[in-house]
Amino acid sequence: MRQSQLDPLPRELPFRIISKTVGRGAYASIKKAIPLDSQTPVFAVKLIHKGYATKHGRVSAKQLAMEVSLHSHIGQHPNVIEWFASGEDPVWRWIAMEYAEGGDLFDKIEADVGVRQDIAQLYFAQLVSGVSFMHSKGVAHRDLKPENILLSQDGSLKLADFGMATMFEYKGQRKTSSTLCGSPPYIAPEILACARADKKSPAAGKYSPDLVDLWSCGVILFVLLVGNTPWDEPSPSSWEFNEYMRTSGHSTDALWKRVPPEALSLLRGMMSVDPEKRFSFPKVRQHPWYTRPNPLLTSDGKVFDPIILAAQMLENLHIDFSQQPSASQRQAATDAMDLDSGPNAGKFSSTQPETPIIDKDWDWEQPVLRSVALPVSSLPSRAADARRMVLSTLADEPSMSQFSHTPGPSMTLTQQARRFRDICPPESLTRFFSHVPPAHIVQMISDALHQLNVPLAPISPGLCSSPIANIKIKALDGRQQSLHGEIKIDKQPLPDGTEVLDVRFIKIKGDPLEWRRFFKKVVVLCKDGVYVPDS
Repeated sequence: MRQSQLDPLPRELPFRIISKTVGRGAYASIKKAIPLDSQTPVFAVKLIHKGYATKHGRVSAKQLAMEVSLHSHIGQHPNVIEWFASGEDPVWRWIAMEYAEGGDLFDKIEADVGVRQDIAQLYFAQLVSGVSFMHSKGVAHRDLKPENILLSQDGSLKLADFGMATMFEYKGQRKTSSTLCGSPPYIAPEILACARADKKSPAAGKYSPDLVDLWSCGVILFVLLVGNTPWDEPSPSSWEFNEYMRTSGHSTDALWKRVPPEALSLLRGMMSVDPEKRFSFPKVRQHPWYTRPNPLLTSDGKVFDPIILAAQMLENLHIDFSQQPSASQRQAATDAMDLDSGPNAGKFSSTQPETPIIDKDWDWEQPVLRSVALPVSSLPSRAADARRMVLSTLADEPSMSQFSHTPGPSMTLTQQARRFRDICPPESLTRFFSHVPPAHIVQMISDALHQLNVPLAPISPGLCSSPIANIKIKALDGRQQSLHGEIKIDKQPLPDGTEVLDVRFIKIKGDPLEWRRFFKKVVVLCKDGVYVPDS
């Protein structure tokens, strides 16, 4: 099957698709839709090309059917993406579900920094709520990681993507698993041990799916607090993991020193290497760090004030242009980005194949600027005035806050916001605006990618077309895991009749924090072409 000639999307659907692609995996596309006879509600539809998924994604037809079956079985919960309906034809399977208006949680978290304790506790409490509800239905997720955590319209956490889910308990009967699945930084050590086990023993190579979810929740809490994972994978080859085991969880690694002392015993309990000694969810809920007062949370675990939460979420996002990558940092960047091959490529069972789909039906929807039209009398006459006006127009775009000298969203944006998504939009914040000619920004990005050792096909900007350029990224990140995405360069019209270049880094596959690290490296190397507020 040639990628450029993918089968057309199904025509006879019980709803109307109203957007281009708003989210994407390697063989699935997410689009917005509405009922045939109404403008509301707006929901999300996941369109899965069955042939592509089974051929390139190492996913069986049974597994695709299981995703639908288990998602619908879980039922409604405030912290789980709700399943509405599904269907299929010979080529496509579609799943209609709740649309996560707040976008990707970890897109809004600064790599190597993390978030405030109150925000970490809020999202951890909601994560525990969603996962423990799934477990009460006998279902384990088995692929808990940042990519699968989304946000609702008020900023609440929503668990998504049940492609690796399994039924571990039914009518009182429990079963273990042997499938190697998950993302290495987030998986429990018994999953890796299971792959190395001597299969002659009946119990070898088996693990409890609910207990591996508990481990992953612990790693996610660590990432919320620190902005990094404690190790690349919990295996004997990892110094960080061996140090954690050697010290019984009292690691000397610098990352652990950044965890609030009150949360350390909670993390050690959830990340007990012995699954039998791992904290259960009732024990997690009794921990003092879990029960500490939190002004962002209501007594029933909901977001108290979505606007305050959204504003605080953006406070730590920052790109420092004065920190040009040094020779050693640049070498680290070079080591981190390389061709998508090697010992870890294809090592784990995954719902995402190595070759993402490429097709015009799967084009990305371009987010609209928030700027309001300016009165004609205020239009500038000189170039310097025009630049100032462009900056003032863009100042209230959420993604601009990461380039500001003062942390957090602009005062105007916060004052005008009426809901969470006004400050934290569904589209990714890995985005910048540029004032240089299209050919120049394409060249700047190409040069930056070359410095970072990211393989690149020749790019020629389509100066009159849209998008101007669409640069495909296929690399390995610093953990030797796949990182796939696109850098999309479009023109955005401004109220004064001029245009600005909108450069968006859209992740298709990979860890959001690794994607953000990649984005920051490229942006710093392209700093002369980036609009920066306060300049």
